[in-house]
Amino acid sequence: MTPVTIVDSTLRDGSHAKRHTFTVDEVRAVAAGLDGAGVPVIEIAHGDGLGGSSLNYGFSETDEYTLIRAAVDVLHHSRLAVLLLPGIGVKADLVRARSLGASVARIATHCTEADIAVQHLELARELGFTTVGFLMMAHMQDPATLVGQANVMAAAGAEVVYVTDSAGALLPDGVAARVDGLRAGLPPEVAIGFHGHHNLGLGVANSLAAIGAGATWIDGCACGLGAGAGNTPTELLVAACDRAGIDTGIDTFAMLDVAEETVRPILPRPQVVDRAAALLGYAGVYSSFLLHAERAAARLDVSVADILVEVGRRQAVGGQEDLVLDVAVELHRRGAQ
Repeated sequence: MTPVTIVDSTLRDGSHAKRHTFTVDEVRAVAAGLDGAGVPVIEIAHGDGLGGSSLNYGFSETDEYTLIRAAVDVLHHSRLAVLLLPGIGVKADLVRARSLGASVARIATHCTEADIAVQHLELARELGFTTVGFLMMAHMQDPATLVGQANVMAAAGAEVVYVTDSAGALLPDGVAARVDGLRAGLPPEVAIGFHGHHNLGLGVANSLAAIGAGATWIDGCACGLGAGAGNTPTELLVAACDRAGIDTGIDTFAMLDVAEETVRPILPRPQVVDRAAALLGYAGVYSSFLLHAERAAARLDVSVADILVEVGRRQAVGGQEDLVLDVAVELHRRGAQ
C-alpha cells in the first residue's frame, strides 16, 4: 500500500479548543515532540488560519507568526504547514509565512467556492510551497460536485486536494465515495487528502475508509485536540495504521507518549463526544461553531442543542459564526413570548 502522509493539526485546529491561547512554550514542546515522533507535517496557525486573529473569530493571545517562528526553531525533520482561508487571510500572509520557514500551504474554501482559492494557490506555487486545497464541509455536496471543485483547485496548482469533513458528519461509506470520486476525476499526479472530525466518533474509521479509497494525506490532532469533539486523534490513527500495515513513518509509541505527556496536560477540557458535539455531526454543523453556541446559550439562557439543530437546518457554512448568535436571540425571544 502507498505510504500515507500524516499531517498533525494540534497547533492549528487545536487553537479552536484552546480559544487561541497557545503559548510559545506549549508550541515548542508540542512541535518538538511531534518532530521527534516522526510526524512529517505539522500545521500551525490561528484556528481560522492565517489572519484569523480578529473580533469575529477570536483574538490570539500570542501572534501566530511568533508561534510559527517558535516551532521552526525546534523542527529537525518535520515540515511546517499553514492554513489560509481566502477572505480571512491574504496573499501577504503567505509571503510572510514562507519567509519564516513554512513549506506547506493549505488553502481552504467552502466545498462549492474553490474559485476563490485560485490566486492563493497560484502564489503558493510561485513561493515554493507544497500546495494543498481544502474543500470544507464536504458532506454538503455529492462526489460529482466535489470533483468539479477539486479540479478548479488542481488547475490552480494544488498538488493535494482534501475531502474535509468539517462537521464530522460523514459516515465511512460517504468518505469512501467522495475520495473514490476525486481519485477517478483528478489527474493521477494530484494526491487526495482527508481531514476528519470526531463528532460522531468516526474520526479513525473515516480516515481508514479514506485510505482504503486512495487518500494518501490524512489529518489528525494529538488527543483529538480540535474544534467540536475534536479531530481524528493522531495517536490512535497512527496506532491503527500500524496494526493495519499502513506505512506512516511515525513511531507509534513515541506518538502515544507525545499525546499523553505533552498534549493531554494542556487540554482545556477533555475531548469527548458529548451531546452537543454529537449534534454537530448529526446536524452537519461546522465544528468550530460549538464554542460560539455554548457562549450564546449561556448568555441568552437557551439550549445549545436547539441552537445547533437550527443552525444545521439553515445549512450554515464556515465564516457564518455570527448566525449562531442570531439563532440564539430568536430562540430566546420565542421562549419569552
